[in-house]
Amino acid sequence: MAKQTGNSDYKADQIQVLEGLEPVRKRPGMYIGGTGVEGLHHLVWEIVDNGIDEALAGHATHIEVTLLADGGVRVYDDGRGIPTDIHPKTGKSTVETVLTVLHAGGKFGGGGYKVSGGLHGVGSSVVNALSTKLNVRIFRDGKIHEQDYNTGVPQGDLKVVGKTDQTGTEITFYPDGSIFETTEINYDTVLDRLRHAAYLTKGVRTSLSDERNGKSYSFYFEGGIQSYVKHLNIGKEVVDEDIFYVDRPVNDCQVEVALQYTDSYSETIKAFANNVVNPEGGTHMTGFRAALTRVINDYARKNGLLKEKEENLSGEDTREGLTAVILVKLPDPQFEGQTKGKLGNPEIRGYVEQVLGEYLNYYLEEHPAVAKKIVGKALLAARARKAARAARENILRKGVLDGASMPGKLADCSSKDPKNSEIYLVEGDSAGGSAKTGRDSKTQAILPLRGKVLNVERARLDKMLANNEILALIKALGVGIEDSFDINGLRYDRIIIMTDADVDGSHISTLLMTFFFRYMREIIDGGHIYLAKPPLFELVRQGRKNPVFIYDEGELDVVIEKEIERRKKEGLKSDPNADRIKQAGFIELKRYKGLGEMDAEQLFETTMDPEKRVLVQVQVDDAEKADAIFTKLMGTEVELRKNFIQANAKFVKDLDI
Repeated sequence: MAKQTGNSDYKADQIQVLEGLEPVRKRPGMYIGGTGVEGLHHLVWEIVDNGIDEALAGHATHIEVTLLADGGVRVYDDGRGIPTDIHPKTGKSTVETVLTVLHAGGKFGGGGYKVSGGLHGVGSSVVNALSTKLNVRIFRDGKIHEQDYNTGVPQGDLKVVGKTDQTGTEITFYPDGSIFETTEINYDTVLDRLRHAAYLTKGVRTSLSDERNGKSYSFYFEGGIQSYVKHLNIGKEVVDEDIFYVDRPVNDCQVEVALQYTDSYSETIKAFANNVVNPEGGTHMTGFRAALTRVINDYARKNGLLKEKEENLSGEDTREGLTAVILVKLPDPQFEGQTKGKLGNPEIRGYVEQVLGEYLNYYLEEHPAVAKKIVGKALLAARARKAARAARENILRKGVLDGASMPGKLADCSSKDPKNSEIYLVEGDSAGGSAKTGRDSKTQAILPLRGKVLNVERARLDKMLANNEILALIKALGVGIEDSFDINGLRYDRIIIMTDADVDGSHISTLLMTFFFRYMREIIDGGHIYLAKPPLFELVRQGRKNPVFIYDEGELDVVIEKEIERRKKEGLKSDPNADRIKQAGFIELKRYKGLGEMDAEQLFETTMDPEKRVLVQVQVDDAEKADAIFTKLMGTEVELRKNFIQANAKFVKDLDI
């Protein structure tokens, strides 16, 4: 906990009141995005972000979250503490004002915060409204103040309950189970958020304790976003161990950039404004890209690495294999959209371009060996791009990627409406044949894939376009690839990966998902990718009619037990000495290992019939984690793959090799 300092500049008159709190419980989705798991965790983020804002203002050094055994959440920061004096507009204590009035906070121009991640400032009051109970304790001015609330209603005035030489704010809340689908806070989700907060707020410690299971963890990164870049590059071969870093003020803003190149073919650029992630980029990203392309081209020309007659390196060339984190801090961030996905402040583009342009140029001049490697990487990317362009043009000349023809192996559906169409990517010609015979030809297309698909994690576009399976896939989907990619051309609403339930099938699924994640991410984000779930078992009845298909290992015993109980209640006889399969009235338990074991009718009934099938939608909840997993599983580092297998081996069931 921090010692009491600097309270004089944070008073009640700096808390501005904009409107009341009444609508929150009626329409929680308007304030936290929904009442599912994400909305639940949004409550934690709102309180944690208040502590981060104190840290950004230079007043807090530690943010501590505790998941309580009774389902509550406690968040403490050692900042200045919410002001406790009477607010001039409400006539109530400022603590009560902040916790009961929507849009009451120190982020609306009253001088409480110069830089803040909160755009709407609704945090504390919304958390209070959506909690059955909330307790607030303020450590300030040598006193401990405390107040309790039930569903946003104060249970008495703010009271002094003790003395202290510490400062800070501690809020304990219990999410309302009548509003949220679940009140179970996920430890790993909170841990990831606190890790990012520590990376982005240099010198601040974040901690998480879970009283439910005894887990605890703390983060502290002296290097800030340099440490973040290092974390993002785990498992990747870096071009040079050195990480470029700059942190400079421009007018009333701060620009911070860290970057490092790897031998991968994809770029990873994270953009933040006031610690809020901007997945859609914005003006800071535009300024970054412009400066990077200009500086690398200027250096390459000046040092003879790029010949006079050679064309400039493109932005795409200069970013291949790049990992970068851009963090800007500004007094009045203008975000596009409720989710703060894109930064819109026009002046920030110039600030980032100015800072990166100047200091990256210095860096390259002072580190010629590193500079040569970076330019060499970009030149290699440019040559590969030209080779890929030539390959694409050659393919276009043959009519392979235009709309005139489809892959010969594709059995297309008759419907031309993408919303009513789906395509099955099927492992092997045998299963592909059954799928073609058994499908609903009006809405279901079949594309059989022979052998293992190319691992695109280790291949550039020119090599991909030379691969028949990848080429057939690109053509069938109709969206193009890389700079010709257009999601509007997608010919099917659902792309269903259907492979055997064994090691090879899992490998093929992973190869396909690597391709979609690296080259067609918008298709995943649009919710178009699914995994078909073929049955693991078939419980066969006498006469082989009305079989029962089992899709999960744990479901088998449950179904058998229920069937035995049903037969007992109905007075049906069974041999007590027989095994449980026969006691349940079945004559055989059949274990499926491959799609090819099923005939066309069975394959449709179990895996393709929209009325009965089980599909798993592929979603990317955390792109950073997904990137790390694909790097581990599909990259060049054997040791990482070995460690992953060893760490997860205990979770494997029914390993079929």
